[in-house]
Amino acid sequence: MEPPRNRLRGLFRILTGYRLVYLLAIVSIAISSAARTGYSLWLRYFVDDVLPASPVTSDFIRIAAGFIVLAFVQGGLAFASQVLATRSSENVTRRLRNYLFDHIQRLSFSYHDQMPGGDLITRCSSDIEAIRRFFSEQAIGLGRILMLFAINFTAILVLNVRLGLYSVVAIPLIVLVSYFFFKRVSVIYEAYQEQEATLSNTLLENLSGVRVVKAFARQPFEREKFERENWKKYLRGKKLLTMFSLFWPSSDILCGAQLVFGLGIGAMMAIRQEISVGTYLAYAGMIRLVIWPIRNLGRLIVNMSTAMVSYDRVATVLREAREPIDVGYVPEDAKLEGHLVFDHVSFHYGEAAPVLSDISFECQPGQAIALLGSTGSGKTSLVNLVPRFYEYTEGKILLDGVELNQYSAKFLRRKIGIVEQEPFLFSRTIRENITYGVHREVSQEEIESAARAAAIHDAILSFPEGYNTLVGERGVTLSGGQKQRVAIARTLIKDPRILILDDSTSSVDTETEAAIRFALELLMQGRSTLIIAHRIQSVENADLILVLDEGHIVQRGTHAELIAQEGLYRRIYALQTRIEYELESEITGV
Repeated sequence: MEPPRNRLRGLFRILTGYRLVYLLAIVSIAISSAARTGYSLWLRYFVDDVLPASPVTSDFIRIAAGFIVLAFVQGGLAFASQVLATRSSENVTRRLRNYLFDHIQRLSFSYHDQMPGGDLITRCSSDIEAIRRFFSEQAIGLGRILMLFAINFTAILVLNVRLGLYSVVAIPLIVLVSYFFFKRVSVIYEAYQEQEATLSNTLLENLSGVRVVKAFARQPFEREKFERENWKKYLRGKKLLTMFSLFWPSSDILCGAQLVFGLGIGAMMAIRQEISVGTYLAYAGMIRLVIWPIRNLGRLIVNMSTAMVSYDRVATVLREAREPIDVGYVPEDAKLEGHLVFDHVSFHYGEAAPVLSDISFECQPGQAIALLGSTGSGKTSLVNLVPRFYEYTEGKILLDGVELNQYSAKFLRRKIGIVEQEPFLFSRTIRENITYGVHREVSQEEIESAARAAAIHDAILSFPEGYNTLVGERGVTLSGGQKQRVAIARTLIKDPRILILDDSTSSVDTETEAAIRFALELLMQGRSTLIIAHRIQSVENADLILVLDEGHIVQRGTHAELIAQEGLYRRIYALQTRIEYELESEITGV
């Protein structure tokens, strides 16, 4: 369900399931506020009625007992209110954070292409924290302030109407000043949060590429870039604090003036005997509970602007449409043959120029189709259409006679195995990484079989913990070739009907590549396979080779057919052959 555009309504919806608990917190603070007002009224009773009449010890004990009871009621219910509010805020923000994370997982590839990771991290952390503070401190504080004002102002009116009206002369002005700062702080805080997201993204990018930074000795450049973004955050934070520092003295001056004015009027009325001494003492206690809560109300209004901005930032993500991966056709036997047909398919990212134009080819079940071309020719974009990471914009793709976009994306992705060009491993054991994409119990024999096929089994056994070895973040404890082979094993254990190998042998040596290729040739039998490669040696045995250039198929055929033709394929083949020959000659010469 889309979050409401109205901020307060949206925040109220977040409380779903905890509204009763939060209401109890507000009721507790209301009774606590009334008990605090009771101090002043009880003091008035003591000074005006008890003390002049008969200073009897029993009356003093009764008065003291009354003050003690009021103190316990006020303190106990204030504590209960804070506990209930904290419990509600922690639970709703935990649930909101979980929901936001789950929602982000379900957003489309197109959304993640344009949204920096650091920005999403900020929304999941500091923005959620601002919402938590709203419920645990600001909203309950607002309730406490309003209760204190209403109860004490009403009590003063009951004591003396003229005193009550004199007590709120400056309050409209205080509210106007608070609203003025609220509007400006909202704009400044939003800019501050955006810069914090930029800074987080800079840090995330640097930590992700720390090996590249060190390899090229670019630490000074990265430091300067971080300091530049950090300086921008400092300037925006300084502007935010300047607004706060202007607001506090302004509100303090207005509230102080109102307090002095009210106490002065009350003192003159007491001197003229228009009110009793007890009434004046009660008034002196209650006017503070009228004026200073309004001062704090201004502070709360300004602070609440940060929660409103954070709600908008979180709601913006939640309003993004989820990828409907469960919607679509699923065969009754949940099986695929793997007959794939591209029929005049074109594709472009958003409003950009097409990256694929008029692509047509057919892949029979069990065939291997190789894609060859320079960087940016559209190879990866083409294979990304098969698991519906992106939707093609023209033409049609048929899978077993059914148009691809009719299938459930979830079903397709469970039947398709992918080895990315840059493999990603989680900070878990090698066993958990290999079985990551399998939705069933997997035996050790199956894991080892997949590892052997990917030529990684022996390397895993060389580690002290074997398959229970914990890999570092992004698999940094493994070599590039080892990470690639673990990713291949992870794909193979799924037993997919369609294999997508995105330059999957780019990070291994020639000997290992040959071992992997031999294993893959056995495993590809009966499976449709799309192979992206830059080395012709990796695609020589494919049933069909498609040569792409600037999103178009410029050549197609088998290796033998393409070698016999003039064109890009033969030029690439000649270039790679010459490089390998020169390299071999250099090694032999050494």
